[in-house]
Amino acid sequence: MRILPFQAVYPNFDYIASPESFFGAVKYEYPEYKKSGFFNKTAQEAMYIYRIEGQTRNYTGLVACSDIRDYLEGSIKKHENTLASKEQQQMHLMISRDAAVKPVLLTYEDVPEISDLLRQYVKNNAPFYEVQFTLEAQKHIFWEVSDGNILQSLRNLFKTKVTQTFIADGHHRCSTTALMHERMKEKKDKRDYHMLLSAFFSADQLDIHDYNRVVEGLNDYSLTHFMARLSRLFDIEILDTAAKPKQKHELTMFVNREWFGLRWRPEILKTYQNQEIVLDTTMLDELVLRDILHIADIRTDQRIKYVEGPKGLEALRSRVIKNENRIAFCLYPVCLKDLMHIADQDKTLPPKSTWFEPRIKNGLIVQEFGG
Repeated sequence: MRILPFQAVYPNFDYIASPESFFGAVKYEYPEYKKSGFFNKTAQEAMYIYRIEGQTRNYTGLVACSDIRDYLEGSIKKHENTLASKEQQQMHLMISRDAAVKPVLLTYEDVPEISDLLRQYVKNNAPFYEVQFTLEAQKHIFWEVSDGNILQSLRNLFKTKVTQTFIADGHHRCSTTALMHERMKEKKDKRDYHMLLSAFFSADQLDIHDYNRVVEGLNDYSLTHFMARLSRLFDIEILDTAAKPKQKHELTMFVNREWFGLRWRPEILKTYQNQEIVLDTTMLDELVLRDILHIADIRTDQRIKYVEGPKGLEALRSRVIKNENRIAFCLYPVCLKDLMHIADQDKTLPPKSTWFEPRIKNGLIVQEFGG
């Protein structure tokens, strides 16, 4: 991987009274905020060690710029398809802001030398700045790395030890930056899109959570008929309490104010035996949502909503009990090994298969495209 330092824009905390309000609005208000003096610009190029400290888990990574050629040449791997409509939205935001206000989240297999370097730097140097988010009980901390020798060490380690990275969050930002780079590279007075603002978190500094579904409507089935159809696919048990699945190929379901455990029948799994990676999201989409509930396109059908795993089972329950015609499906998280394998094969996951943490805030560190 080719990583690059950059001249960062960062918040002017003298003018920020409520981090939650300010950073919640900066995605769309950045040009006005920048014009009004809410941001400063560093004097020199640097990379930034980035730590997110939470109540139960800390995450440490590195913010730098990727060379967009690594994306175009396939060293930055994707696992989701992008939509032209969302790329259009991203393009509008990029042009109106003339900046990237949030890094894409990239992960890679752990390299001890990189982890040790980041750890030692944090131990021996004071932070550049930090910000507390009270509602989420999180502290976001940045250390500026501008020393030429350390920057060169980091660049060499990523070039020799990190042969590929995987997009955890930011597929549309990656594809839109690449699109703008290709379209603008031959034009005069162009903006510079060859650098992709990136946050590199090794696999041990990343968590993958479940991403669950709430479905509207039984497609004119009675509940009894629907359960009978499900019983052809799953071994079903009634659960005494709400629960998430404990392992791959198990799901839980909430319907009619009751929780059920679902385990794919062996003969159903056998029909997928020719696939190297068998995902519960794929099987649910094909065998239940498509074949039983007749949801042909899960990308566009308004009957299906997605709920992030960290919101908990109560978030699923509360959505379902508002309408007796709703069903919730809770899935076991996709493992990172399966995700990396799928990306390596240039294949994609079904939409909304994964929810990654850490989550990065807009506006904490900004890369301007310049003129």
